[in-house]
Amino acid sequence: MAVWDDLVGQTRVEEQLAAAARDADAFVTAHAAGEPAPEASKMTHAWLFTGPPGSGRATAARAFAAALQCVSPDRALGGSPGCGFCDGCHTTLVGTHADVEIVRTDLLSIGVKETRELVRRAQLSPAGGRWQVIVLEDADRLTEGAGNVLLKAVEEPAPRTVWLLCAPSLEDVLPTIRSRCRHLTLRTPPVEAVADVLVRRDGIEPEVAQAAARATQGHIDRARRLATDERARARRSVVLKLPLRVEDVGGCLKAAQELVDAAAEDAKQVAEEIDVKETEELKAALGAAQGGRMPRGTAGAMKELEDRQKRRRTRTQRDSLDLALTDLTGFYRDVLALQLRSRSALANTDVRDALERVARDTTPERTLRRIEAVLACREALDRNVAPLLAVEAMTMALRG
Repeated sequence: MAVWDDLVGQTRVEEQLAAAARDADAFVTAHAAGEPAPEASKMTHAWLFTGPPGSGRATAARAFAAALQCVSPDRALGGSPGCGFCDGCHTTLVGTHADVEIVRTDLLSIGVKETRELVRRAQLSPAGGRWQVIVLEDADRLTEGAGNVLLKAVEEPAPRTVWLLCAPSLEDVLPTIRSRCRHLTLRTPPVEAVADVLVRRDGIEPEVAQAAARATQGHIDRARRLATDERARARRSVVLKLPLRVEDVGGCLKAAQELVDAAAEDAKQVAEEIDVKETEELKAALGAAQGGRMPRGTAGAMKELEDRQKRRRTRTQRDSLDLALTDLTGFYRDVLALQLRSRSALANTDVRDALERVARDTTPERTLRRIEAVLACREALDRNVAPLLAVEAMTMALRG
């Protein structure tokens, strides 16, 4: 299986990355043989992958990192880097390659301290691989200070270091950084392509895969979760009933509270799975006594861990809310399609009765205002507005 097989519906991007990987392989091979490097090359030291959620930005970056580290003997016979089977490809894809650093955050931002550590690593020569590769999956979460720290490393990279940055759009990255990167734009994969990969790779029944792909409008990770997680299907079902529950003020406030409580419960479940383990591991590393008593001087480390866990819970709650708001936007998009007699395929065919009811009882103009209310709620959450306040304002707007 080639490293590109998980890159769904991105033929143009795959071709560009494969060409760059071939030129990168030729460069390293010539360098090892003491020969001059090829003059014309599609390879560069910094890349920026952008695209909507679910398009596969991080998947593309990891696949490219694997192709850069490919050591398949077939390359000498004209084969392309990125076989997917050799030690370089395999260890990169599973996250254990010594010269590939994959950075993803479960916090709201990436700060200066973490970025300086990445920059320090980027100055090192490859320990055993062909390139030193830094994959930053959440480049849009860099603080302004962290972005300025990264800029220097991108401007003056080490000879065999490659930066792979991922962000939803160009506007999410500092202009000074994006101007120094080669930009690749990924698109939302077709529903049929997502359903096919769920069947082929995850063994999901075709009917279930098709329904999940259609409901998530081509978002690969969400489609997989919806097809395999009963809790995810239950939460989506609750969200899609919300438009029928906001007929009076009491219904609006109750629906908002339930939506926020469900997101908080998601965050709590994640915390229960991770926080206890992290805390116990840190206590053991700091030499806690059998009875749980901590040595002197370790309170600061424990406080830092607690703060990190609190920030992660906040991020998890917001991500859960954002997922619900995305489903709600899809509901009203389907309502608008029915009102305008569009030929576009409906995403939420399992609640068609509710779609038709809302479409009959309102106008396209009103539906557009409701979509705007949902988008305004998402923007408010991004600006750190209290979740309950933002969601209550949205549900009241959906009613009005």
